[in-house]
Amino acid sequence: MSFLSDIFVQLGAAGGATLLRELRETGEGDATGGALLRSVEQARGFLAAKGLQKGDRCVLLAVNSIRWVAMDLAIMAEGVIVVPLYARQAAPELVAMMKDCEPSLIVCGDNALRDAISANWPEAAECVLLDDVFGSRPLQRAQGAGHPEVEERDPVAIIYTSGTSGEAKGVVLDAGNLAHMLGCTSERLDALMENRLGQDHVYHYLPFCFAGSWILLLSCLRRGSLLSLNTDLTRIPLEMASVAPDYFLNVPQLLERMRKAVDEQLTNKGGFALKAYNNARLAWMRKREGKASFADALWLRLGNAVVFPAIRKKMVGGNLRALICGSAPLTLETQLFFMSLGIQVLQVYGLTETTAICTMDIPGRAVPGRVGPAIEGIEMKLGDGDEIIVRGPNIFVGYWNRSQETAKALREGWFHTGDQGEMDAAGNWRIIGRMKNLLILGSGHNIAPEPIEDEILQQLSAAQQVVLMGNGRGYLSAIVTGKVTREQVQTVLDSMNAGKPHYKQVRAFFLRDEPFSIENGLLTANGKLKRDLIAARFKAEIEEIYAVKRAG
Repeated sequence: MSFLSDIFVQLGAAGGATLLRELRETGEGDATGGALLRSVEQARGFLAAKGLQKGDRCVLLAVNSIRWVAMDLAIMAEGVIVVPLYARQAAPELVAMMKDCEPSLIVCGDNALRDAISANWPEAAECVLLDDVFGSRPLQRAQGAGHPEVEERDPVAIIYTSGTSGEAKGVVLDAGNLAHMLGCTSERLDALMENRLGQDHVYHYLPFCFAGSWILLLSCLRRGSLLSLNTDLTRIPLEMASVAPDYFLNVPQLLERMRKAVDEQLTNKGGFALKAYNNARLAWMRKREGKASFADALWLRLGNAVVFPAIRKKMVGGNLRALICGSAPLTLETQLFFMSLGIQVLQVYGLTETTAICTMDIPGRAVPGRVGPAIEGIEMKLGDGDEIIVRGPNIFVGYWNRSQETAKALREGWFHTGDQGEMDAAGNWRIIGRMKNLLILGSGHNIAPEPIEDEILQQLSAAQQVVLMGNGRGYLSAIVTGKVTREQVQTVLDSMNAGKPHYKQVRAFFLRDEPFSIENGLLTANGKLKRDLIAARFKAEIEEIYAVKRAG
């Protein structure tokens, strides 16, 4: 039985139990297992009436919703390849991906998205709205057509990569990739929940069009979980506590904001609450290092009894078993912060090409600063230049219409991730950075920028981003975005540089108030820096700071 049949069986078994919940300021919208099945059948009837055949592509361009989920399942159940795209991405970028995959149908969430596509691509395939699919009278389907028949090697999705240094590539995933991954995620979640009976309660705010987010959605449907969907990012702090989830998927950026928000709120409050918080956290750190004193034990007892539980409940409710974090490395400081509060942080590492996941922390055995061991059935090792290479049933079929790119990434059965890493004696991996991001100074020194950028950000709370420069130069420089002053940046750099070898010292910088964003074209759809484009756009400013330094 395919992964999709497993999900349909679970939906049928759930019957009147709520599986999906849309969170809105005006109220909640629920979908039971039975209601979701009926919506899927309605969408399948619509697709069949449009004449879509097995292997055709159907673009799904909309924000998260119950209808998005029903449409996604219907497309796959019809044997059509779903192409989920990011609703916030610029229209020209969306059109470029659509032209690449040549869809037979485009399904949009609203008129604004449809109009933007039509304006940028008048010759596009038929573009319909989710309202057209679910607002019309259900269409009768052929007898016996209600059961999805998906073979292991059938492609089910094309998910476009971020495209940090070039146009995005379509990653083709098949039913076998999904089946293996859903088995692995369910095993880890069983361990996290200690095989507890009843529904997992899961909160979710990340777009379903991203591979990791999609895997979580399918895992929840397969497990019969209650998945509560955020529909307004500004409401995340309120919803986390009110939903009181067992776990939820995060990106490092949100966890770092949560940490800073707690620090700022307690600093503003001051008094004994701030003193107890600071002393309890310092005591926890000293205990972890084996240096705790008698006074530390008293402060830690107070922290565990009063301070930390109050912070946990206000921030994430009273049921949280773990925060799950992926998409980028989480800073050690942030992971230790949550651990000191008694909140387990489980890291996941993977790429779209690995069906989102290569490694996952084992609940109760996470090693701070690392992303866990390889999941079952997956082989990982280091190649040339300490590049992580992977093989197993999670590896993608190939890039859509890009045989040369596929051959470059898949060599002798191994997928070359482009990430540098290392593994400890227990098999836990640490991600150092992207190989293509390496800066090579004129002296020949190779420097991974990410660790230095993260270190600066940790000491500059008001900074939004830091991007290191220095390819072919005599020293490193940086672009710093956010509301920071030159004096603040210089103070941090002076302190950092004192403890670094000369080639890792950042000796010049310039400031930019406006952060890099998806809207200004300097971040990818999932929030990663477009380093090549940043370097090109700010070429004049970069040249100027190097010229000033030489003149000085």
